[in-house]
Amino acid sequence: MKERIITGLILIGVVVAIGIIDNFYLTWLFLWGVYLVAIYESLKLYQLPLEANFYSIAFVLWVSAGFVESCINLLLILGATFLALLSYYPKKIEERYFLPFLYPTTPFLAILELYKDFGMGIISWLIVVVALTDTMAYFVGKGIGKTKFSSISPKKTLEGVAGGVTFATIGGVLFGYEIFDFETLYLILISALVSIFSVFGDLFESLLKRRANVKDSGNLLPGHGGVLDRVDGYMLSSMILFAILHW
Repeated sequence: MKERIITGLILIGVVVAIGIIDNFYLTWLFLWGVYLVAIYESLKLYQLPLEANFYSIAFVLWVSAGFVESCINLLLILGATFLALLSYYPKKIEERYFLPFLYPTTPFLAILELYKDFGMGIISWLIVVVALTDTMAYFVGKGIGKTKFSSISPKKTLEGVAGGVTFATIGGVLFGYEIFDFETLYLILISALVSIFSVFGDLFESLLKRRANVKDSGNLLPGHGGVLDRVDGYMLSSMILFAILHW
């Protein structure tokens, strides 16, 4: 627990510092480093070979994302190119090779695009909602949790998830008044959806680890496991938030 707390405080300090500085290139560089580690961990979870090609593509993709107007469009180009190569080299390329560029690549590009389009405020709001969901789900589950939420994650309870989503929705609405120019009803809807998908982001990560038969996605963060273990709640929620705001 001591190791976990120390690592957590360091992570919070780094994130807060980057948020205060609020420089695009610093944020882009930080997310880039986290993304490359996440790619490495995802290859292990998908049980794919640790080949340089994955990192080369990720490198080019992220560098390009920093300079194009809409980095999500890069996924369309990558997807079309992959399918073309798959059809031409069916014996050398497998469909599962594209998995790391669906997850975690798509969520990381969504986070970067959210920052580019809406600023650090929206990233701060996302952090608050996901953190409240995770924290309050733990405490409510410990206190009154009895009903198992999913067989994929036996420690999660329905009561804990409901409590986490409820507190996160309230927090998202209160903090959202400073970020969004929306009516209360829309803030409630957005906060609840982002919170719910943060729960399923965590659940999806648990599914990947169970299939790979590992406890953690990595061991980079003492007491916490890997990078994907720390950002799983932001993966699906960032995509949902991106889609809603661009609607």
